[in-house]
Order: sequence, then C-alpha cells, then structure tokens
Amino acid sequence: MDVVIFGATGMVGQSALRACLADAGVRRVLVIGRTPMGRLHPKLRELIRADLSVYADIEPDLTGYDACFFCLGISSFGMDERSYARTTYDLTLAAATVLSRLNPAMTFIYVSGAGTDSSEQGHIMWARIKGRTENALRRLPFKAVYLFRPGIIQPLDGIRSKTRAYRLLYFLTGPLLTVLHYLVPQFVLTTDSLGRAMIAVGRHGANKAVLESRDIYAVSR
Repeated sequence: MDVVIFGATGMVGQSALRACLADAGVRRVLVIGRTPMGRLHPKLRELIRADLSVYADIEPDLTGYDACFFCLGISSFGMDERSYARTTYDLTLAAATVLSRLNPAMTFIYVSGAGTDSSEQGHIMWARIKGRTENALRRLPFKAVYLFRPGIIQPLDGIRSKTRAYRLLYFLTGPLLTVLHYLVPQFVLTTDSLGRAMIAVGRHGANKAVLESRDIYAVSR
C-alpha cells in the first residue's frame, strides 16, 4: 500500500506516520505539509508547500497512491467562522478533489472529531463546518471515504500535540488517561491504536463510513 499523509506534524498525523513507517505492508509514504519534519526513512518522501490549496504543479507526484490519511486540522478556539472554514473545509477539499481525480481507486480517510454535526445546521461552529467537510468528501469519486471521529486521545511513544495548551493538558491528565484507557479503551484511544486503525481501514476498508471512538478501537484490534 502506498500512502499520502497530510498534517504529519500534528499529533494525529504523527500517529499515522509512525504506523505507516512501522508497517512492512506500506511501501512508500508521501507527506505533504508546510513544515519540514527533518526525518529520514527509506520509504518516506516530503513535499513542502507554502500554499496547500494549489497542486497543479505537482500532479505527477500525487498519482499512484492507494490511500490518503488526511490529518490536517486546527483548533477553532479564537477563530471566526470564515477563517476556520478556510482551513478545515477549503484546504481539505482542494487536496481531496485533486487526489480523487488522479487516484479514483484511492481510499480517503478524514480525521474529523467526536461531535461533528452531519446536518450542518447546529449551533456549534466547528462541528457544523466539520460536518460540511465530511459531507462534501463523501460526494467525491474515491473508491471509499471513511470519516474518523475520535474523542479523547492519549499520546504515546513521544508523540506530542503542536498546541501548547493541549500539551499542558496532556501533561496534567496523563496518569488519568492511562487509567481510563485501561478501563474503557474504546473511549480513550491511544495514538498507537489510532494509527493502526488508519492502516487497517486504508488496507481493508470498514463496515461503516463514519467511525466513532469505539469503532476505531475495534478496527485497531
């Protein structure tokens, strides 16, 4: 399986990348983002883009891939709706539209979030825009689109959030998350289980398009 990853410097993207590099069945990994990771691996290639809305000049580099793990995202805290929609909806659809045209047999996995509003009518801004993004992705001509909606994620293996507030939160709640994951692992995912689930769904698919935390945990096993 050949994989494209967006957002590989974020916590979820790091999970996807780590799983791909460790999986012998993944032959090559193309990471697309704004910031170099400074990481070397025989099957890893990076494409650094200042503008993640334009891909016409690199279309030959985007062909021949079996799966895309789209982990690019930001917190909506302090953002107005237009700015959040540009990053969450516009950039996602810009990449996905090109990939669906170049790779019609591709499986596209979009990491959304628990509480996403599929109706697009709710009062919570981020949930409404995430729902609009999910719905638009499902209309694209991919082989399959799967929507991951994880809730609480426990970072492992040195993986860290890029958001300072989240890093502090994880530092303070780390012991509690460990206990909760042991007691209710289907509701407190680890970065390891999330990465393994993306690999499994990218390779074999799933029996539903929308995967909540309990579904992600089941697939990872």
